[in-house]
Amino acid sequence: MPTVLFETLGCKLNQIETEALAESFARAGFAVAGRESGEGAPAGGRDPVVLSVVNTCTVTGKAEQKARGVIRSLLRAEPAAPVLVTGCYAEVDAASLAAIDPRVVPFPGTRKGELADLAAFLADALADAAPSDASGTDVHRTLGALKSFAARGKAGEGTSFRLSTDTFRFHSRASIKVQDGCDNHCAYCRIRLARGQSVSLDAAEVVARVRAIEDSGLAEIVLTGVNLSQYRSGGDDIARLIERLLKATSRVAFRVSSLYPERVDDALAPILADARVRPHFHLSVQSGSDRVLERMRRPYRREAVLEAVNRLRAGARDPFIACDLIAGFPGEDEEDFRQTLELCQAVGFAGIHPFPFSPRPGTEAWGMRPRVSERVAGERVAALLALGAQGHETYTRRWIGRPLAAVVERADTVLTENYLSAHLDPPAQRPGSGIMVVLTAPGQARQVP
Repeated sequence: MPTVLFETLGCKLNQIETEALAESFARAGFAVAGRESGEGAPAGGRDPVVLSVVNTCTVTGKAEQKARGVIRSLLRAEPAAPVLVTGCYAEVDAASLAAIDPRVVPFPGTRKGELADLAAFLADALADAAPSDASGTDVHRTLGALKSFAARGKAGEGTSFRLSTDTFRFHSRASIKVQDGCDNHCAYCRIRLARGQSVSLDAAEVVARVRAIEDSGLAEIVLTGVNLSQYRSGGDDIARLIERLLKATSRVAFRVSSLYPERVDDALAPILADARVRPHFHLSVQSGSDRVLERMRRPYRREAVLEAVNRLRAGARDPFIACDLIAGFPGEDEEDFRQTLELCQAVGFAGIHPFPFSPRPGTEAWGMRPRVSERVAGERVAALLALGAQGHETYTRRWIGRPLAAVVERADTVLTENYLSAHLDPPAQRPGSGIMVVLTAPGQARQVP
């Protein structure tokens, strides 16, 4: 079977979209594999690669640089295969991607849902090829088919949620995209430009897809979106949606990918405390300084972060609480950064994901001054990383010897309900299954009845 390689960069949305795209190719008769691990390829090696697919991110300049590196690597490694590039980077700068090589075909992220039809389209095109062509040696035939598909010019409207699957080849935990896009206008964010305004999957359809995943036997489902706080379907918001999902299912557990602090209110917090909602929450914080948050055009202030954390800890069993932070935003001075450090220390985050500010074309912050030097921003990132590592170790040690639900990621690795990764000794059953474990040391666990 001809093989299609997949490489995913960026967020959980990209990951679920890649999973769905890979499944569509598998159903159309292709072999599918991840670029690095070869995961998904048949035993004994794989057949010639006819296509590489890269799902890109544009959140920072480094993300785009990494995408270009991946594309060039694939062009070298698979000279008989075109590279289809989709995702947010392909949406905002298709011309730069196309200029890398004639074998690169950009496909806008806002039309990504149309790719659900690509596997069948390409299978038909290759079926007409001579045997040597179908083996992957005729790059021009595949390239021509891709360009023909891309030129069909269908509107992306209504296709945001077409890439969906209940089969996961590259991940042990299921994901479902329930929301896309964002109506906020944060000063630094290019994702809203790439993904457009907020749209939501109909609640009844979410329930149907979740039930299918539960019936497949997977133990956990991650609810994903660009901004889950903006989920709306009829009268349902994200709180009501999770409540509906809990009532419509009986075994599967749910993990919420990310939330804005102000959305963790008195309506949502009690629902997040349910035993089948994983006690792991990621808050999009970005700064602990109100002055910087205002410049960022964020819709909350420092106090909302503290209130959100208090609500989460009041309702869930010592949850793992993590955050995103941007270091070196234009105008961030030493006092602003001190306030960010103080916020992190006051909360005791179990995970901190800091990023140096990356000016993105087309955003308000692109022209903001004064700029913080890369050196200073790097030093602030390092300080936040150290604080996060300390918080993670403190949190992990609190859980040694206590029983935890977990999902088997690989035979010898589990991810606990509260987001602690551990080596399992002895190994367990198939990936995706749910088991109970006890942490015996940081990063080590054993299964218990």
